[in-house]
Amino acid sequence: MTQDDGDLDSLVRKRIRALRVAQGWSLDELATRARLSQSSLSRIENGQRRLALDQLVTLARALDTTLDQLVETASDDIVTSPMIDGAHGLMRWPIKAEPGMSVVRQRMTEPPPDNPARMRAHPGREWLVVLSGTAILLLGHRRFRLETNQAAEFPTMLPHAIGADGRPCEILGIFDRDARRGHQQRERENLPP
Repeated sequence: MTQDDGDLDSLVRKRIRALRVAQGWSLDELATRARLSQSSLSRIENGQRRLALDQLVTLARALDTTLDQLVETASDDIVTSPMIDGAHGLMRWPIKAEPGMSVVRQRMTEPPPDNPARMRAHPGREWLVVLSGTAILLLGHRRFRLETNQAAEFPTMLPHAIGADGRPCEILGIFDRDARRGHQQRERENLPP
């Protein structure tokens, strides 16, 4: 076993224990959920028992995570700089673990469009939070006023538009791959978000 293998082994054992403790579960509770004996689980956490792939899969399920997340190691490439689109007032960060997803920060000064025909619908989901000011979200036939620190999540197949309510506002949005494509098309057409 190499040093890196030992480090990963230790990391996975610590992660299993930390996830168990975070759930507020005793050794016995997790052992029952994973269909292991309490002593086996204790030896796994303490490094006295070999980590077997089948047990890791079972433990990941019992801890409501994936095997990939359970054995994932830290990357040196954790800092991302934004891509800046000054023409649209956007800062965009890709989410490395989920290709196609992105985080967008945008300052809005205009209200949402008055004309319902200017609202767009496209595949995907969107989540946003108002960082400052007040935003107006038009969603289908409904109008939502979002104050600072309020968030909204919605399927983008509903016709939608967002804008400022009187004064400039700043939002942070998370777009899945399909929603991002819909917004990129809108940017090419030079339409409001």
